Amino acid sequence: MMEDEKHMQVVAVAASEKPAPAMPHATTVAEFGVVDAPVCSAPYRSAASHLSACCHGGAKMAFLAYSLGKREINQYFSIKNAKLLSVAAVILLTLFHTVSRYYGGGDTCEWLLSSGRYLGETVWQPYGCMMHKYKNTEAKTCLAEKRVAFVGDSRIRQLFYSYIQIIDPAQRADGRKHENILFEDRSASVNVDFLWYAEVNNSLKERLISWRKDPSIKPDVVIIGAATWSIKLHGGSSEALQQYRANLTAISLPLEQLAEDGEVYWVLQDPVHEEGLSDNRKMITNEQLELYNKVVLSTLNSNKKNSKARVRFLGASRQAAMETITQSADGLHLPESTRNVAAMVLMNAVCNKVLRPIDGSCCQALPAPSLLQKLTACVFLGSALVFLVLHALGHNRSWKSRPTPPDVESGEEKKPATAASLLNHKAPFQALCKMGLIMVYFYLCDRADVFMKEQKFYTHSTFFIPLVYMFVLGIFYSENSKETKLLNREQTDEWKGWMQLVILIYHISGASVFIPVYMHVRVLVAAYLFQTGYGHFSFFWLKGDFGLYRVCQVLFRLNFLVVVLCLVMDRPYQFYYFVPLVTFWFVVIYATMAMWPQILQKKANGSGMWHIGILVKLLGLLLFICFFAYSQGLFENIFSVWPISKLFELNGSIHEWWFRWKLDRFAIIHGMLFAFVYLVLQKCQGLSEEKGEPLFSTRISNILLLISVFSFMTYSIWASSCKNKTECNELHPYISGLQILAFILIRNIPGYSRSLYSSFFAWFGKISLELFICQYHIWLAADTKGILVLIPGNPSLNIIISTFIFVCVAHEISVITNDLAQVAIPKDGGALLRRLLAAGVFTLGLLLVSRIEDKDISLLSVF
Repeated sequence: MMEDEKHMQVVAVAASEKPAPAMPHATTVAEFGVVDAPVCSAPYRSAASHLSACCHGGAKMAFLAYSLGKREINQYFSIKNAKLLSVAAVILLTLFHTVSRYYGGGDTCEWLLSSGRYLGETVWQPYGCMMHKYKNTEAKTCLAEKRVAFVGDSRIRQLFYSYIQIIDPAQRADGRKHENILFEDRSASVNVDFLWYAEVNNSLKERLISWRKDPSIKPDVVIIGAATWSIKLHGGSSEALQQYRANLTAISLPLEQLAEDGEVYWVLQDPVHEEGLSDNRKMITNEQLELYNKVVLSTLNSNKKNSKARVRFLGASRQAAMETITQSADGLHLPESTRNVAAMVLMNAVCNKVLRPIDGSCCQALPAPSLLQKLTACVFLGSALVFLVLHALGHNRSWKSRPTPPDVESGEEKKPATAASLLNHKAPFQALCKMGLIMVYFYLCDRADVFMKEQKFYTHSTFFIPLVYMFVLGIFYSENSKETKLLNREQTDEWKGWMQLVILIYHISGASVFIPVYMHVRVLVAAYLFQTGYGHFSFFWLKGDFGLYRVCQVLFRLNFLVVVLCLVMDRPYQFYYFVPLVTFWFVVIYATMAMWPQILQKKANGSGMWHIGILVKLLGLLLFICFFAYSQGLFENIFSVWPISKLFELNGSIHEWWFRWKLDRFAIIHGMLFAFVYLVLQKCQGLSEEKGEPLFSTRISNILLLISVFSFMTYSIWASSCKNKTECNELHPYISGLQILAFILIRNIPGYSRSLYSSFFAWFGKISLELFICQYHIWLAADTKGILVLIPGNPSLNIIISTFIFVCVAHEISVITNDLAQVAIPKDGGALLRRLLAAGVFTLGLLLVSRIEDKDISLLSVF
């Protein structure tokens, strides 16, 4: 069993605690982090002493109950059981959604047009899919060379104005009534017309027939609706309703004919605010409007034989209006916010299938799998076949496993497992089979139409309430640390864990729109890179291992999951920006430390001049960073050269890589410099790292703590005053290091603080890399733009279930990666070089196939 498996329980450390010894006269409970005074039972002891003993005993019993409670949890809730539950949940949910779509209708266009709910007061969420917010440039691109016709009464005219404002935000209603209104954008050859037809009658029928006869004037999209004038002119009589049915039957065939090679949307009648209607409109009641809507739904699309010629019904605005109609100025016409919802719904219905925005999942057909996706599926299927054959043959020959790979995120080595486990020849293929099944789940979540997706919507409560719950859990699982050194292994795991959980909450709540939270999370990302610099510098400085085996271990552990996801999800390497960033900086750190002269701690102990040498190296690295930071053109030219460009381009541009690299460019060197200073002070015994003792003298410790707290407060005040992300990001690289240093001092200066850590956060810290990457597709959705919906209609339960599955998957991927690393990275130098050569040829082949596909796509877009 690997070392990570020893930590499978979320709170497994609690099980190793010792029970409080039963000593009636003199008891110490140092194993609980508490030291009691002697408890005396002499009759002459004062009442105060009795009271003190009772208080100490009560505290001791409370702590014991607390520890036993955690053990009870661990007894029944292990990661193995959790994974079994998650597998069962995935199977049941997949069946549920598949059956629901088959029998209940899985047309996301119908979901978009028919139902939804408000997130907050103005953001509309369609049922089960995501609605893209179109900009004017996107709308012009979609509607170029097209003609759109709005046909109906004053309500349709209002919808027409909201629609053309998406194309041209400067457009406003000009007061014209009871007449046709034409809009044209000549730059994109877009024509949107409003045609006044207050009733469904013969003149409307003639217009529809004329469009059918003359294709040159026929609109590509027709949005039509009318009923209120029929109710108003005829007093809401039943005869008027029957006439409306007859007239609607007469135009149904022309409408369906227009829908054969175009798009036709009938706008169902929105509710009215009856108390707000004027006297001459009092007959327009919601009861009457419902009767007219029923007639529309029962009359149109009566030709069942021609399923393609369907008139679609827009009912989403009607549902939205039920919550907002009381805000209507005259009781009849919708508030502007509701009209804008209806217009955006129509824009999504028309344009999503054309532009295919990633955050517009409504009305989109599934793209065909790419060649690389098909080849990847074949590899996983082949691995499954080999595994089944070996299993059937009973091929169980095995060898001793190698030590668990290093913790590449912090650069620290993990200790080998105490008991050597055995890996048989089936193990690599079994791991690939598991990975293949997990990738099927990834594909179903974010590339198939099995599960639903919803938009993010930020409120302060959706971010800060989970944050409070998270830290309460973290405190509940506080344990005694095995060592009390500054930034010891348990503490760095804890640090990575709580930072990763904060980032996850930040992403799923959409908190990036709130600049103060955004700026604090930017510091957390910088802290990850700080740990990368700190950990790898410490490793190279202390151990001097610059061998190829170590480098390949780190690179494999960092990149295996991302490479698989690039192939399965058809996304570029730079899409998972954090991994390219950490990989790049690891290579830079390695080059800096490995280049001549190699300066290690052993060498520096012999002469202080070598300390100056390492500082010169760090200064050279700083100059290198500054040079590229102020040479954007050179930077982009270097990383735009093929095949390097395939690793760092996103959507055909290197800009995203430049932005990410520049934003935290000093975090790595801050971590390396901190590691150097700390290790030198530690060697010179300039720090007090014994249990319970402050890191420095009392006076210096208090001063540093005061400065650190002041730094935190100052930064929070500054972040709260930020008005613009761009301007604040410019300052971020220069001040983030101070906040990281302040946190380290606050966390490590008090001796009692160093002696404790949260096993809850540390557990998540061990799989922080997998959590960060997996969230893209199986927790969030639409490539992080939305939220995966496994349990529709219950957001809270959905988050609980999807999070549970997501964490189990991330942990299993971590285990699989470690298993495969032991097989893929042999210690033998010759074997390792052969595998590197094979990996290089494989990578070159992938790049060539990708390049051919890109050229084919470019040619198709031209024609």
